[in-house]
Amino acid sequence: MTLPALIATDVDGTLLDEDEKITPRTLEAVNAAVAGGAQFILATGRPPRWVAPVVDELGFAPIAVCANGSVLYDPSTDRILSVRTLSVDALARLADIAERVIPGSGLAVERVGESAHDAATPQFVSSPGYEHAWLNPDNTEVSLTDLLSAPAIKLLIRKTGATSAEMAAELGPHLGSDADITYSTNNGLIEVMPSGVSKATGIAEFADPLGIGADEIITFGDMPNDVSMLAWAGHGVAMGNAHPAAIAAANELTTPNTDDGLARVLERWWL
Repeated sequence: MTLPALIATDVDGTLLDEDEKITPRTLEAVNAAVAGGAQFILATGRPPRWVAPVVDELGFAPIAVCANGSVLYDPSTDRILSVRTLSVDALARLADIAERVIPGSGLAVERVGESAHDAATPQFVSSPGYEHAWLNPDNTEVSLTDLLSAPAIKLLIRKTGATSAEMAAELGPHLGSDADITYSTNNGLIEVMPSGVSKATGIAEFADPLGIGADEIITFGDMPNDVSMLAWAGHGVAMGNAHPAAIAAANELTTPNTDDGLARVLERWWL
């Protein structure tokens, strides 16, 4: 690939190491690329409210494609730039399907206000009995009726003891045309997105006004929610720790996130 105009990277399992830190080598490579004129953005499954720790690690605040492409967020101003949502009708239909196809699963939704820290909008809302796949102090538990009462940037379906791959395979044939499935952990958690929304569409929303085409973009990722951007970009790089689906979609396999895989690629052009 010629000199990339834009670098878009996943966060967990890609930019961050196992301690949720950016190693000195990776940080040096990112800073060199930015100093050399490349655009640098995050493309993550995280909601906007979980971007601040990554910004702290980087030392600057890049635009973030959040919630697998549903939200474009500017952490420098704490402003939501654009939002794609599942409608109330779609959520009700999806909840009914989940109950029938994956019995015993719990439901949660991500919502977003005008900023990442909009106190007027409970942003992670779960139904009673929802078991988190990871620590989530932001949770607000409500009735299923309340859960489905407002549009959401994604619907989360969780079943303890299941694998995400199994759940996605079970639910996928029932979804219809208004939603897509992805996942970023295999720990019994799948994420249902508005149809056609992905990290690739989120990156394109940022890049298009700048006149940057897919062939000028390099992307880094490790999980199925990264497949779209790895396959779409001019050069997609899967981490050495990546899921087989991410590896299959990528142009290149680098070393794991614990061994500066992202830095080793960027250093070809910078440093």
